[in-house]
Amino acid sequence: MRFHTRKWVKPEDLNANGTLFGGQLLAWIDEEAALYSIVQLENPKVVTKFMSEINFMSAAKQGDIIEIGIDVVKFGTSSLILKCVVRNMMTREKIITIDNITMVNLDEEGKPKPHGKTQIEFVGDRLGK
Repeated sequence: MRFHTRKWVKPEDLNANGTLFGGQLLAWIDEEAALYSIVQLENPKVVTKFMSEINFMSAAKQGDIIEIGIDVVKFGTSSLILKCVVRNMMTREKIITIDNITMVNLDEEGKPKPHGKTQIEFVGDRLGK
């Protein structure tokens, strides 16, 4: 699992129990999945189609630093299926896991568009082409 983004849990991110609000965490995950997909598919028109069961495993508190990890499960014709793990950066304790986030590559009219990708590409490798 590659951990791409870190977030600092601030007071405005908390729920009534004083822990990280799940909706805020899901927004961060959705944004990270979109950014990851845009870079992989080389297309800024990518949308979230599906998220599988979301498993909250532990809480994050104010002041915690969390890491969002994304890995590719599968390249579809016009989609990219990702998995996600969010963990506490200091303790490495898992906060949430999502086994399937399906992102869809779109054309200019907003219709699914084949992307032609079959494996993870790193930007540094593309620059050498």
